[in-house]
Amino acid sequence: MTRQATSPRGAPSASSLWSSIDWQQVGEDVFRIQLRIAKATKAQRWNKVRVLQRLLTRSHQAKLLAVRRVTSNRGRNTPGIDGTLWINPQQKWQAVLTLNCRGYRAQPLRRIHIPKKNGKTRPLGIPTMHDRAMQALFLLATEPVAETTADHHSYGFRPKRSAADAIEWCFVVLAQRSSAQWILEGDIKGCFDNISHDWMLKYLRIERKILAQWLKAGFVEDGQLFSTAAGTPQGGIISPCLANGVLDGMESMLKSITRSADKVHLVRYADDFVITGSSKELLENIIKPAVTGFLSERGLTLSEEKTAIVSISQGFDFLGFNVRKYGSKLLIKPAKSSIKSFLDVIRKEIKAGIALPTASLIGLLNRKLTGWVNYYRHVVAKAIFSKIDAVILWALYRMIRRKHSRKSKGWLYRKYYGSRGLRRWIFHAIYRTKNREVRSLSLKLASATPIRRHRQIRSAANPYDVEYLDYFKERMRKYPPQQRVAGSGLSGFMGT
Repeated sequence: MTRQATSPRGAPSASSLWSSIDWQQVGEDVFRIQLRIAKATKAQRWNKVRVLQRLLTRSHQAKLLAVRRVTSNRGRNTPGIDGTLWINPQQKWQAVLTLNCRGYRAQPLRRIHIPKKNGKTRPLGIPTMHDRAMQALFLLATEPVAETTADHHSYGFRPKRSAADAIEWCFVVLAQRSSAQWILEGDIKGCFDNISHDWMLKYLRIERKILAQWLKAGFVEDGQLFSTAAGTPQGGIISPCLANGVLDGMESMLKSITRSADKVHLVRYADDFVITGSSKELLENIIKPAVTGFLSERGLTLSEEKTAIVSISQGFDFLGFNVRKYGSKLLIKPAKSSIKSFLDVIRKEIKAGIALPTASLIGLLNRKLTGWVNYYRHVVAKAIFSKIDAVILWALYRMIRRKHSRKSKGWLYRKYYGSRGLRRWIFHAIYRTKNREVRSLSLKLASATPIRRHRQIRSAANPYDVEYLDYFKERMRKYPPQQRVAGSGLSGFMGT
């Protein structure tokens, strides 16, 4: 038995305490309380919901999970305005001990700008590690409520749901001959930046004092402090859940003003949504004004440049997919803009990687190719995958011709290409591992990925409802995460 590190007084050190945590047991303890929160929410016992939420946010186990989340995600090495990072086990354990709700004061966010596809920039707020952990802590208590009260056909930034589920629902409501022929493409203008603080503080099921701290914290840009009068900060762990809570209710509102003959269906992914309808007049004169009124109560407006009413025969782009009916047949394909953006990125990587070892470049391309192909593997994409392969192989050939301008085609083939069975022109590299083992790495082909229809999640399924626990276990067994599109951005704890 190894001897446990101790402090000068004989007590276990912070490092050993963190390393000895049984994370499975911690997850199970937290999940049990989350199940109780969801059950109380379903019964609309709001006082009990508040009591259970308070119990969870003060529990040691939830604090452990909160710190673990912010120290293991991709943003763990990005500090806030205080420059603090939690890197070693001792810092993480001490961070757990400092997560107290009493006297909590959120610090301003560090504002940066990230580029968008249209050439504009999107503001992103980076909270401090302590504020991130507090948000992760309260997300554990808020998410069971949000999942129980959420719109059934909202798919963005929710546990166990993905863009593939949203696209599959588009197929279900539009594929039949008798399906709706008109679509309202909706986009909310500056959703995260304009949500009404008063509305959130009044209606969202979260401790108001804590929520007010995040909403009113402000941000620092170029050394200057700015206040925030509206919106929820982009970049916060809990922000997607809060935004979904603001937009939930749109589906029930639409049902209350329409009939089944109107063929009105909502498909929403975060602040992007489409609404189907039996006629253009219905969408123009009834649905769009109703949605505008729904959003205005929350301080939001539709983006005029991105909101449009189109026929299904004309088609529309949604979440990087093109949905269009050709005669009576509905086909969903990768959108042309998405294909162009992906190929632009690949060409840029190949051009910049001319000096990289070939194996490193292939590894980089394989990772990008795998992610893009897995996102589109559930739709009509086989021909597009073949086109992607041809473009990438041609770009690589041009790159090696530039790199070895004086070498013959035969030399280039022997150095960079191989064959396997009947296949020739397999782009590969021979390299040595750290243990001096000789290995070969080949470029993956998009067209080698089989097209498999995505099995849509049940619309009412809630990962925090006891009724659906067996359903999610069976779904995970049949469709493990690596075979499904990852797109929820958040993950629920189901005893893990």
